[in-house]
Amino acid sequence: MNKSDLIAAMAERAGVSNKDAGACLDAMFDVVADAVAAGNEKVTVPGWISFEQTIRKARQGRNPQTGEAISIPASKAVKVSAGSKLKAAAKSGGPPMEMEM
Repeated sequence: MNKSDLIAAMAERAGVSNKDAGACLDAMFDVVADAVAAGNEKVTVPGWISFEQTIRKARQGRNPQTGEAISIPASKAVKVSAGSKLKAAAKSGGPPMEMEM
């Protein structure tokens, strides 16, 4: 599924236009990108997904062609974690089942 397929599916489920669904999807990712870039907070949709900035420490590596030792500087990255509902959907091959109590 690509972005346009996702937007069409969102629009159909929400009963809105593709333009409105696309604007909402773009806005969500803009907000997530801003929060991750700031690095001071984790963005979490409980049960579904979370995004946060991580810092990779500087380390020694090797040039695979020459075997020469190289210094790899510290860098920032994003960590994306799947929540329990997303994991359950992937495991079952369909939407998450409701838990009975």
